[in-house]
Amino acid sequence: MTPGRTSHVARPRSEGLHCYPTVSVGGVVRIKLLRYVHEATAPDRTNVAWFDLVELGLVALGFLLYFLVRGGVVDRPGDALEHARWIIQGQRAAGVFIEPLVNDWAMAAAWRVRLFNFVYFWLDFPLIIGVGLYLFWRSRRHYTLLRDALLISGAMALFLYWTFPVAPPRYLPEWGFVDTMQQYAKLSYQAQSLRPFVNPFAAVPSLHVGWAMLFAIVIFQVSQAPLVRAAGASVLGLQSVAVLATANHFLFDAAAGVVISLAALVAAYWLDRSGYPRIRDSLRRRLV
Repeated sequence: MTPGRTSHVARPRSEGLHCYPTVSVGGVVRIKLLRYVHEATAPDRTNVAWFDLVELGLVALGFLLYFLVRGGVVDRPGDALEHARWIIQGQRAAGVFIEPLVNDWAMAAAWRVRLFNFVYFWLDFPLIIGVGLYLFWRSRRHYTLLRDALLISGAMALFLYWTFPVAPPRYLPEWGFVDTMQQYAKLSYQAQSLRPFVNPFAAVPSLHVGWAMLFAIVIFQVSQAPLVRAAGASVLGLQSVAVLATANHFLFDAAAGVVISLAALVAAYWLDRSGYPRIRDSLRRRLV
């Protein structure tokens, strides 16, 4: 070897596809896909990767399909009104038909009308989106729990919207209900721009109440701070009153929303504690 010259020894490349010298291109794609799924289902992951855009896109698509399908089930007004009157009869028999009283009480003060209109519209999906994005950044496990519970309860609700349409109280003028959203806030769900996403006969279940409950439960798990927990509980309490005060739901609807959302939360807990770990174990064995 000539002095002053360094011998050049060829080294195998270890990046890209060359890290799998005996695996086909299709096999490499499959391995990377499995690794993506393994990472995406990890509840304790704190880093943010490029494939998180896929996650957010799929969630957005899921909720878009939920609203589009819900908005498409609007062709049975007769059944919806009949079911609403059946609910009134049942609540009157049980002595809990308080919706006219709550609606009148809210109407007696302008500040109450403004408050409950605000709660019904802004402390529902807009609030959940904001908190969901925060949890996505700070607590992936709680984000996943909330995401799964929302999507599962939404799917269950779609089945009821289809099989059991119910008109909201505001569609029953014989009881003197006033649609406070339309008359005092100019936030009508029947606006032309919202019609593809809105079903006026989707009163049962009330996911306004059900999702507010899920929100409060997750907030209690995320934070130990009394003020934060009080805020979560306040959203649930205010939303429970707002659905009645704005003449958008009956007590029956709210109870149905709570039951369905609790069932969805149980399913989300199972995914978190058993379903996703099984998926990751299976993927880990395939990647070894």
